[in-house]
Amino acid sequence: MNRRLLALTAASVLAMVAGAAARPPDLVFIILDDMRRDLMNWTEEGRGRNLSPNLDRLAREGVVMVNQHISAPVCTPSRFTSLTGRYASRSRAPPFRRLAERAGPTIVLWNTHIVAGDVTLPKLLRDAGYRTGFAGKNHAIATPERPPIPLDADPRAPAIADALRRHGAAVRQAIQAAGFDFAGGVYPGNPDEVRPRALQVHNMDWVAAAALEFLDSVPSDRPLFLYVAPTLCHSPYEPQRSWRADLQATPEGWLQQPPAVLPPRDALPQRLAAAGIRGPHRELVLWLDDTIGAILSRLQQLGRLDRAIIIVFNDNGQDGKGSIYQSGTVSPSIVWRRGGFPCGGVCSAMVSNVDFAPTLLDFAGVVPPSGIMDGVSFRPALDGGPWRDPDALSFELGFTRGVRMGEWKYIALRYPERPERLVDARKEDEYGPIRPIIRPKALPPVPPYGHIAGNNNEFKTLKEQPADFDRDQLYNLRLDPREQTNLAMRVEFADPLAQLRHRLSRFLAELPDGFRDLKPPVASDRRDNGP
Repeated sequence: MNRRLLALTAASVLAMVAGAAARPPDLVFIILDDMRRDLMNWTEEGRGRNLSPNLDRLAREGVVMVNQHISAPVCTPSRFTSLTGRYASRSRAPPFRRLAERAGPTIVLWNTHIVAGDVTLPKLLRDAGYRTGFAGKNHAIATPERPPIPLDADPRAPAIADALRRHGAAVRQAIQAAGFDFAGGVYPGNPDEVRPRALQVHNMDWVAAAALEFLDSVPSDRPLFLYVAPTLCHSPYEPQRSWRADLQATPEGWLQQPPAVLPPRDALPQRLAAAGIRGPHRELVLWLDDTIGAILSRLQQLGRLDRAIIIVFNDNGQDGKGSIYQSGTVSPSIVWRRGGFPCGGVCSAMVSNVDFAPTLLDFAGVVPPSGIMDGVSFRPALDGGPWRDPDALSFELGFTRGVRMGEWKYIALRYPERPERLVDARKEDEYGPIRPIIRPKALPPVPPYGHIAGNNNEFKTLKEQPADFDRDQLYNLRLDPREQTNLAMRVEFADPLAQLRHRLSRFLAELPDGFRDLKPPVASDRRDNGP
């Protein structure tokens, strides 16, 4: 009988091991917000300048994707693309479509939202048996307009508190409709967009608490997908509105009790001083890292960390945010799993955030519907198997479109025929219509419009890119990585210019409402490891 019991026990253990091996991995996607390169220890600019042991661990044990690109480097289109595997110009959001109707071409800005009926990464994973969770900043999924709450209102007043609760519930419902079983700790947009003013603060503890609540809610025999979108390190930066803010303040109103899931924030300066770390925003980085640490610890406690795949991605290259220059479109990401990947600690494969969704689906064993995604899985590059870089990477933002082929980069800047017609149509909460640039006094006053409709994100490129307003721009990235010398007008570079313009035309042919002088009349085939 003992032998029989032993045999049955052994068989049960083997069955459990086999089942665990066959089960899809748990997936965690962490999208950081406006992280400068000097705030990331996994870049040359930031190495050793931050106290971020958990992020450092992921970078050390995982893979740093040094050629990670972003197709549209500002918050909303970057998130849209990451969650759908599609270029943001495919958005069906009414503000985006209305602006295209008025302007002629599509204008990719903060108007490219996910709407009801869109096929998304969480929907496909949920259909495959995953439980899906969302915590943090949205800014990508269309949600109801916020109630007209005065800026100076008291969030604890009964009528205001009720309006905030109702709106928060409606926002979470919209996020769930996009494919998430759970939504909590949600910021509809940036903290500065919250009403009233008393709630315009970061609250990473609240976001972390929601992420942990989701992890605890998933049955142990079911795979999970957790999307975490910290509001850091975006503005506001003042300590009283960030790491020293009241933890009872949230976009959904005033909490009865502050969350208690992260290390005390008043110890952040002491921890930094003990590590010899100085500099602006370093408290924010450590606060963010504590959130990552809490998620890793909970995964470990739940027995899930050993089968997890974690991606850490920054939504844009902060130095060039609001442009499709390299300083905006390149930001190294991290892919982690226990034991690493065959490719080693650094992967030089040319990838885009349009490839995230197909890659995660690949790890989950889910085949997306044919033709639904523009990206491709870069899992073969991680696995060290056959991989061919795409023949081109494509970019779209505001009045610009661009393409990179090897060492060459081409940018086309095209304004609508009468851009001034779009100014008067602007609404406070609609990021579609454009505005003239509000320029620093040191900059020349022409032309009146930038690449993304006068947003202050353009100030850095206005100062640092000499050909910022040239209609056609061609750069050799090997010889000129900062894109300082425009070669488009030089006869000796006519051939690469023609090749890149042709490749951009092929890209535009596959998308709606492209630039008319570059868009061919007939669409070409979809890409194979390329746009």
